[in-house]
Amino acid sequence: MIGRRAVIAGAATAPFEAAAFERGAPEEAGFPADLAERLEAGFRSGLLRPLHGVLLRRNGRVLLERYASGPDQAWGRPLGEVSFGPETLHDLRSVTKSVTSLLYGIALARGQVPAPEATLSAAFPGFPDLAADPARAGITVRHALTMTLGLRWDESLPYTDPRNSEIAMEQAPDRLRFILEQPVVAPPGTRWTYGGNATTLLGALITRGTGLSLPEFAREVLFTPLGITRFEWHGRGPGAESAASGLRLTLPDLARIGELLWNGGAWEGRQVVPGDWLAASVAPAIGIEDGLRYGLHWYLGAHRAGGTAHPWIGAFGNGGQRLWCLPAAGLTLAIFSGHYDQPDAWMTPTRIWREIVLANLRL
Repeated sequence: MIGRRAVIAGAATAPFEAAAFERGAPEEAGFPADLAERLEAGFRSGLLRPLHGVLLRRNGRVLLERYASGPDQAWGRPLGEVSFGPETLHDLRSVTKSVTSLLYGIALARGQVPAPEATLSAAFPGFPDLAADPARAGITVRHALTMTLGLRWDESLPYTDPRNSEIAMEQAPDRLRFILEQPVVAPPGTRWTYGGNATTLLGALITRGTGLSLPEFAREVLFTPLGITRFEWHGRGPGAESAASGLRLTLPDLARIGELLWNGGAWEGRQVVPGDWLAASVAPAIGIEDGLRYGLHWYLGAHRAGGTAHPWIGAFGNGGQRLWCLPAAGLTLAIFSGHYDQPDAWMTPTRIWREIVLANLRL
């Protein structure tokens, strides 16, 4: 095995403590009474077979919760057949990126990381040869947050291919130099290029500024306040966890992250993520493919109903991992899937979001 699949280490696991959510009837929350049956029909048809779990909440109440069995992985390491449930940890893959953005905002409010306007040359002073390049002088932390660095990066190849930029980064002796020395291919801020390079830079700034590893900082400032007591964060080793793809959570705990998005960063009366950071995070920064827009490590779209466009917020990960929130409806949908490294992995979760959730929602 190659790349990141060869360096699985440094998982941080906190003690387990189950948490139950209040349940609600779909018909009392703006959905048809047979909403669960509509989801079951999809499972029976075989169309939803790669799915490992679906959890839908509105205004804090669970309306749908369905788990399945199937083969799974832990950051690329095969786990065999797994019977999933509300206590099962699962890869978030690139949904991790959006969690890292939340952590950056918390650290920023504490004065522990550079402001978005700071240049990367100032944020990473250990590379004076790169800082001397005029073409790189204008690249800022905000460009990392919006994935508009303007540096060459290609994750279109399978993650089993060493030519994939993220895999090459994980194999490099110095991940930061590998990222920062990539050729400039566009003026910063003008082209969206998806990649773990941007998030890796953010993770490095968090760990340097806080003096804590990503799992340590996340446990202190985000997970414990949310009641998340069990997780793993994989990477090269302790202190070198992957900010881009290494986090594993349970499905209910991923939904807790989603609740923050439509609650303005608050949880049970406590401000966990600064409200101004969250507002900035979900403000469109650049247009991307499929008519979507991108904020600070969050995908942004809209659900049109009654002549009104209602914004939604999303986090997407390899294999069909998804987190969607529709703030206008107090709605959170979390999905786990095992369709790793497949180009059509987006189809099934998107079908659930559009055809089972949004199509049946009364706002």
